Amino acid sequence: MASDIRRFIDHIRNKTILVTGGTGSFGHTAVDHLLTLDPKQIIIFSRDEKKQFDMGNRYNNDKLKFVVGDIRDKETIGYAMAGVDLVFHAAALKQVPNCEFFPMEAIKTNAIGAYNVINAAIDHEVERVVVLSTDKAVYPINVMGMTKALMERIMIASSQSKRGKTVLCATRYGNVMYSRGSVIPFFIDLMKQSKPLTITDGKMTRFMMTLDDSVDLVLYALSNGKDGEIYVKKSPAATISDLAKAMVSIFAYSLGTREIGIRAGEKMHETLISAEELLRTEDCGDYFRIHPEFSKIDYRKYYFEGNQNADVSASGYTSENTRQLSQEEMEKTLLSLEEIKKDLEFIKK
Repeated sequence: MASDIRRFIDHIRNKTILVTGGTGSFGHTAVDHLLTLDPKQIIIFSRDEKKQFDMGNRYNNDKLKFVVGDIRDKETIGYAMAGVDLVFHAAALKQVPNCEFFPMEAIKTNAIGAYNVINAAIDHEVERVVVLSTDKAVYPINVMGMTKALMERIMIASSQSKRGKTVLCATRYGNVMYSRGSVIPFFIDLMKQSKPLTITDGKMTRFMMTLDDSVDLVLYALSNGKDGEIYVKKSPAATISDLAKAMVSIFAYSLGTREIGIRAGEKMHETLISAEELLRTEDCGDYFRIHPEFSKIDYRKYYFEGNQNADVSASGYTSENTRQLSQEEMEKTLLSLEEIKKDLEFIKK
């Protein structure tokens, strides 16, 4: 991806970029790539001073600036926004169980926090903001998905207000392999504890995207996005069973898997584009662009002319109807991840 990402250099060169939640998995990968595109400065905004300290030591780069703060605090995010050209809003509560147990905390961070970031960006005349959403925001059945859906609606409503020059858009993506809190590092932890890999339902499917892919999608949205649009990168999927079998095969793990059943707030299949959004979805090659619902649109033309994307199923774009990875393909994909290579070396020792 290193050479491919160079196509975004004209949008990043000499720009000051703010990454909220920048000490997370996405933030580290984003910084890796952004530093190759000659930015003026990258501001990492997050709550955890220890992670900022470790990240600063890892990069030891004068272009990185760290700000400790919480997106719930309007004053702090306003301070961090001064002089910023571009914003990647990645800060969020993402763990489904935690959001179920503490729904008001999810609302404060994922919805109100996003509102604070968007308004601070508009007030400081930031050029562009990309907010990072999730497949769980489509037909949401859990608090995390509901609050991310609210974030999308806040972005769209703010983009319609036409207050200031800031362009607001969003990305949606599914399971990001080896991101913090995701299933692959969870499987690794179980192996280290000599426990069987627990899976909810083997037939469950999930989109499979690398961290590099997630950064590519955000940079594409940053470079091409217009007000209120949501971008989706075309991604393959796999069953949880095939993913677990691939992990067992790669690590020659003797304890195998154990099925525990679907937990509250989980879906059998995830959706990145709803059936209702198909009427305003545009195929952009490797990506889909979802246009916003503006009240001025005359929907009558859709009733008579139609505008459905022929490349998307009538049920939407889901982890069930996208290209499915076999167990062998899943193994090859996993072995391409640097984190898996490091885990293999560690476990072999």
